[in-house]
Amino acid sequence: MNFKVSVICPAYNEKENIPFLFKELKEKLNKDYEIILVDDGSNDGTYEIALEEARKYDNIKVIKHLKNYGKTEAIISGLKASSGEIIVIYDADRQFLPEDIIKIVEKIEEGYDLVCGYKIGKYEKKLISKIYNFLARLLFRIPVRDINALKGMRKEVLENMKLRKDWHRYIVPLAFHLGYKVTEIPVVLRKREYGLPKYSSKKRIIIGFFDLLAVAFQLTFLKKPMLYFGTIGLASLTFGFLVGLLAIILRLFGHGYRPLLYLVILLILSGILFFSLGLIGEVQTSIIERLEDIEKKLK
Repeated sequence: MNFKVSVICPAYNEKENIPFLFKELKEKLNKDYEIILVDDGSNDGTYEIALEEARKYDNIKVIKHLKNYGKTEAIISGLKASSGEIIVIYDADRQFLPEDIIKIVEKIEEGYDLVCGYKIGKYEKKLISKIYNFLARLLFRIPVRDINALKGMRKEVLENMKLRKDWHRYIVPLAFHLGYKVTEIPVVLRKREYGLPKYSSKKRIIIGFFDLLAVAFQLTFLKKPMLYFGTIGLASLTFGFLVGLLAIILRLFGHGYRPLLYLVILLILSGILFFSLGLIGEVQTSIIERLEDIEKKLK
């Protein structure tokens, strides 16, 4: 059976939340919605409870990972099992309101490809979230305030992304840079009732900041490597040429020039190196684009 909307719920050790999760979603969402819970290798009985609770309702699928692969892989597993034209990613911790799922879907039906929520209200790690989202807006130039809250999108948006581990955080900027129409709506973030956050530990926050730079690098430098590396290389060669002229003038007037000579060699070699990196990057980008074209033709 095909549904209009597939709600993917990644879950890791959320056994207390599962009964309330299914009950809330089924009370608020109509028969056009299917719910896909992906147990990401929980060791607290989440999968067993989910199976038991799912029998009480229609249109609920439960998927199990044999080990904890991470939220990104959980989303991908849910995507593969989905039949909806629209995908909503709704965490099993129930911190967002089911009503906001409906609002997101309605906004997508207005013509947007991806709709993300920006959190309102009081919540933990608000300062970290603001800093993180400020850096995201700065690096990706995206017209949204929050890239890591409740979100929904047309299925093709997620299917056309190549998500690496932990890159679920960057679905919004990736979609924006792929040319999809993105907007946002306010969503309420509730206090967690049961358990502790599983996908937002201090370690993951640090990894998230490094991934932020990695994604930014991929979306800028790797798209036009010669533009960036070539510019640096040209600047280095130009500066090396000017310093070389200065060294020649000092030599003609009998002044010391050897320190400048070493600097000239360093600048010229650096310029050649950056130009080489730009060329290698262009070749790599060309190969990747050709492979992507082949992959699209094979689909």
